[in-house]
Amino acid sequence: MRVPFGWLTEYCDPGLAPEELAELLSMRAVEVERVSRVGVPSTDGFEVGRVVSAEQHPNADRLRVCEVETSEGTRTIVCGAPNVAAGQAVAVALPGARMPDGQKLKRAKLRGVESNGMILSERELELGDDHAGIMVLDTDAAPGTPLADVLPITDSVLELDLNPNRVDCMGVYGVAREVHAITGAPLAPAPWELDAEPEGGGSVQDLASVTVEVPELCPRFTARAFTEITLGPSPTWLRARLLAAGMRPIFNAVDITNYVMLITAQPLHAFDLDRVPGGELIIRTAREGETMTTLDGIERTLDAETVLVCDRDGPAGIAGIMGGQRSEVSDATTSVLLEVANWDGVNVLRTSSLLGLRSDASSRNEKQLHPELTIRAQRLASRLFAELCGATVVPGTVDAAAEIPAPHRISLHGARLDSLLGVPIERAEASAGLGRLGFEVAEAGERDLEVTVPVERHYDVTREVDVIEEVGRLHGLDRLPRTLPAHPDRVGGLSREQLVRRRVEDVIRDLGFDQIVSWAFVDAGLADRLRLLGDDERRVAVATHNPISEEHARMRTTLLGGLLDAARHNLARDVARVALFESGPVYLRESAGDEGGPLTGRFAGRMPPPARERHRLAGLLVGGLAPPTWRGSAPAGDAAGFYSLKGALETLAAQLGVALALSPGAEPFLHPGRAASLAIDGRGAGWIGELHPLVSREWDLPGASAFELDLAPLSDAFGGGEERYRDLTSHPSVLQDLAVTVGEEVPAERVREAVAHGGGELLVDARIFDVYRGEQVGPGRKSLALRLEFRAADRTLTDAEVGEARERIRRELAEIGGSLRE
Repeated sequence: MRVPFGWLTEYCDPGLAPEELAELLSMRAVEVERVSRVGVPSTDGFEVGRVVSAEQHPNADRLRVCEVETSEGTRTIVCGAPNVAAGQAVAVALPGARMPDGQKLKRAKLRGVESNGMILSERELELGDDHAGIMVLDTDAAPGTPLADVLPITDSVLELDLNPNRVDCMGVYGVAREVHAITGAPLAPAPWELDAEPEGGGSVQDLASVTVEVPELCPRFTARAFTEITLGPSPTWLRARLLAAGMRPIFNAVDITNYVMLITAQPLHAFDLDRVPGGELIIRTAREGETMTTLDGIERTLDAETVLVCDRDGPAGIAGIMGGQRSEVSDATTSVLLEVANWDGVNVLRTSSLLGLRSDASSRNEKQLHPELTIRAQRLASRLFAELCGATVVPGTVDAAAEIPAPHRISLHGARLDSLLGVPIERAEASAGLGRLGFEVAEAGERDLEVTVPVERHYDVTREVDVIEEVGRLHGLDRLPRTLPAHPDRVGGLSREQLVRRRVEDVIRDLGFDQIVSWAFVDAGLADRLRLLGDDERRVAVATHNPISEEHARMRTTLLGGLLDAARHNLARDVARVALFESGPVYLRESAGDEGGPLTGRFAGRMPPPARERHRLAGLLVGGLAPPTWRGSAPAGDAAGFYSLKGALETLAAQLGVALALSPGAEPFLHPGRAASLAIDGRGAGWIGELHPLVSREWDLPGASAFELDLAPLSDAFGGGEERYRDLTSHPSVLQDLAVTVGEEVPAERVREAVAHGGGELLVDARIFDVYRGEQVGPGRKSLALRLEFRAADRTLTDAEVGEARERIRRELAEIGGSLRE
């Protein structure tokens, strides 16, 4: 929701800067995502001018040399607009003025004539799309008057992120009411308080009738008629407000309906009365398979639950969403039938989702508006039709209404208020705040209040706790004490699973990875993009019953998709290196089994879950973890960052004190031969590898490496966080290098395990530091170089002891087909 600041302060002006007001609203009412600007960056250099003369340019057929009176006297301006003429009041930009695109206006010589400024069109000021001619002002302002005094050439816009329950703030006056409640600044009278004066004889019932066949889906339908309408462009101020609010101006009749909706949050729709046979409208549900063409020119097929506004010839609009082409207002319209109706919000949401059709009207109607709002919108729109279209307002209103819901009357107990908020609130403060929000408040006893909820909050505030929330946010949630609720049988603390998860996340973050939180809902096509096979359990995803979109119709079975999306987003914005991780659940269609706890998806309860929620840790790396140096950006042969990622996992395992092992593995989304399976203390835990080129291409990545592991085996192997130590010794170590030849098929990790087993307790470290392939070791074999460290805690080792350990190592290597190179 975009709220122009100038429009908002017309109803309630607290005397604050836009950024200050945005901060207040975010803390006590609705979240303001950002404050943006529309129009010119500064009003300096923009004035009202008066054209003294407009003569043909001596050297150009399409240019005119104008003498324009400004604050600095008469100046020459060359203009190419065909409609410029002497005597006009015009908008002028002087040299030095900054245009909306940020460019600074300079003096210019056009075909030999110097131009000292610019006569502006609507589009050049971002007040409309008209660029065919200059903007002629309807004003008596003297030349030199600041243009901002006449036109809204600049404004700030508050961009609100509204919760679904705050439909009242989808209208500018509703936001102004919030500003009034928070700051106490005066609130202007509601713009719908005054109604238009009807003219002439007759009645709207003579021109139109409404039959509601489904009152449960259309609680109220109102209609008014207007004749002798003159259609044309809306006034500049109205077009500017619509543009700032994110709407495109069309012409006055349509612009009025949008403008009133933006003020009241109540959608409206205008029919060409002459194109509605007999002026008769019928509200009914569609016949299965019935079709109609909406205003966007698309023919839509409807089902039996879709509510329609029909005339004698068929559907004229989809209720609460969009009108139809047959009866739309056009430049030939002279009479309008204005519909302002109240619809069942659930039905509007269902139909909108089914048709894939969302509009500004549906986004409001689906949240359930109160029937009383229809009359508010009719009053305001009627005045504007009379003022801006010269319309004759036909007496009377067609009002087909079911039972209007009675207002909620809620008892607010002072003791309950203080208990929930944790701080005493004076009754006078609570009463005043609620009154500014439009609630009717009456005293009931020494500390209690009787509160009547206004119609715009009818479906939002329904219980005492809702009223307490209103009092609390106006008091300031940031001013409430931070206290935990008292419970005699509970003590604070983290569970083992929470401790493990936090420790893991801290370590991987310290290693240079940035954490992301991606959607748990994914596209149904993700499995194909990851090349998952038909029998892969990760391919059969749990479907959501009410997806927010087609891109979020399945529950994720792997964290990799979210990491790939985030990596592509960052690389597209010139981020050189990407190191991301995510910690979260995946959802697999498998039985829960008996082992494990919350990290494996096993929770307390009698019924088995429909899917297994396994908590996993996943990371993705594009390039190395370290920034580039003059020696290069990554180790040779590790452009995708595989060895950096492997090193990060080994460091994580070392920090947690668990044994991590890698063995050859394969995943459909990983590069063949560049993938490994992960095991923790001998238990399968996940995978690591370089992405398959086809997968990298799907996400426009130059190459990447990734891993994913279950936290359950990591948690089981984790010692619980106890600090461990070993005695320092002054006895020296014995360092020896060892060269081992083995077959190509033997993994390096298997060689290291054999060496460690043979070395026994005296071998405290064994690291592989080189690999060699060549004629000296023969075909099909490789040579691995290891550095061994032998040490005893209580003595200096002898050559004989080290020799015995080397002999045991030789025997262990022989069992895997290895031998020592002498």
